[in-house]
Amino acid sequence: MRLLHRWLTGLALSVLIWSSWLTGAALCNVSLTAEAATLSSPLIAYLPPGNAVTDGRALLRYSLPIDNQDIRTVQENLEGLSEWLRSKRWGPIIRDTKKINKLLGRRREEILADIPAARQALAAEYLDDIRVGLEPIINSAKDRDRESIWIKRGELLNKVGAIEEMMVEDFPYEVPEEYSSLPQLKGRATVEFETSKGTVTTVIDGYTAPVTGGNFVDLVQRGFYDGMPFIRAEDNYVLQTGDPEGPEEGFIDPQNGEYRAVPLEIMIKGDEAPIYGSTLEELGLYLEEPVLPFSAYGVMGLARPANDVNGGSSQFFFFLFEPELTPAGLNLLDGRFAVFGCVVDNKEVLEELGQGDRIISAKVVDGLENLVKPQTT
Repeated sequence: MRLLHRWLTGLALSVLIWSSWLTGAALCNVSLTAEAATLSSPLIAYLPPGNAVTDGRALLRYSLPIDNQDIRTVQENLEGLSEWLRSKRWGPIIRDTKKINKLLGRRREEILADIPAARQALAAEYLDDIRVGLEPIINSAKDRDRESIWIKRGELLNKVGAIEEMMVEDFPYEVPEEYSSLPQLKGRATVEFETSKGTVTTVIDGYTAPVTGGNFVDLVQRGFYDGMPFIRAEDNYVLQTGDPEGPEEGFIDPQNGEYRAVPLEIMIKGDEAPIYGSTLEELGLYLEEPVLPFSAYGVMGLARPANDVNGGSSQFFFFLFEPELTPAGLNLLDGRFAVFGCVVDNKEVLEELGQGDRIISAKVVDGLENLVKPQTT
C-alpha cells in the first residue's frame, strides 16, 4: 500500500467540502440577524485573522529564526505590495515604498548590528541595493506598470531574504538525542529536480524540520530519487513520489538493513524547537499554526502511514491545493504532516507532471555543508 493512503484521499474531498462551507458561512455572517450571529460565534472564533502566506519564498523568509523587527518590517511592506498590485492601488504602492526607504535610512545600523562582522560588508551592499531598487518601483507605480513592479519587488525580496539569512549565525536549538541516529539538516539546502517535464528547484528547511529535512537531503545525496516515478497525481491536491521498487514502502538503510523511520516533526509559531511524535490534534493544539504550513503551492510534505505518525521515510508529496480555498491556519493537513521545504523556481512544472512521469535526477546544489550525518561506530 502506498503512503498518504486512503485517509488522505478521503481528506481531499473533506477539505474541499469543509473549506467551501466555511467560506460560504463566513460570507453569510455579514447578513445574519443578531440572534443568528450569536449562535454562529463559535465558527467566527475559529476563523483566524489575516491572510495565509501563499508564496513559498515568503514562507521561507518568515520561517527564519531571527528577531530583527526592522528587517522584518522591510520584508512585510515589500510583501504587502502584492495586495496593492492586485487591486491596482498605485498611491499605496508609492506610499509604502517611500516608507521602506525612510526606514532603511533611519535603521541601517540597527539592521547591520544583528549580522556577524564577517558578513556585514555584504549585508551593507545589499541594503544599498534595496534602497536604489525602490526608486524604479515608485516610477513604475506612476506609470502603472504592474509587471515591472512585480519583477523589481521579487528582486528586492531576494536581497532581504539574503540579509535575514546572514543574521542566523548558529543553529538555534538542539535536536533530541533520541534522533541522533538520523541525518539532520542544520540550516538550509537547495535541491534541484530534473523531471521528465522540466526542472524544479526547491529549498529544504532544516530550521523548522532538521530531522525530516536531513533525511530527505541524505536520500538525495544517495541518488535514491534518481529515475523514480510519480506514483500519485491529483489535480489541485498532491503530486507524490518516493516509493521504491519492490515490497518496501520506504528507504532501507544498507548499513543495518532496517527501514528508516522518520518521526513526525512540526514547529509551531512561537516555539523554540519542533514538536515530535504527535499530531497537533492529538496534543489538543487545534488552533496552533505551524511555522511552515500547507498554504503555498509547491510546499513539500513527508508522506506517512495512516496509523503511524512516526512511520514516514522516503515518500513525499508536493502540495498542489489552491490555498485561497482554505482560511489561514485551517488547512486540514497542517499539524498532521511534516512540511520540510518549498518549491522556489519553476513551480509551473508541477502542473505538467502526472502519474508515470519521473524524476530523472535530484541533486543538492547548495547547502550540503549543513547536512550532519550520524556518527557510525
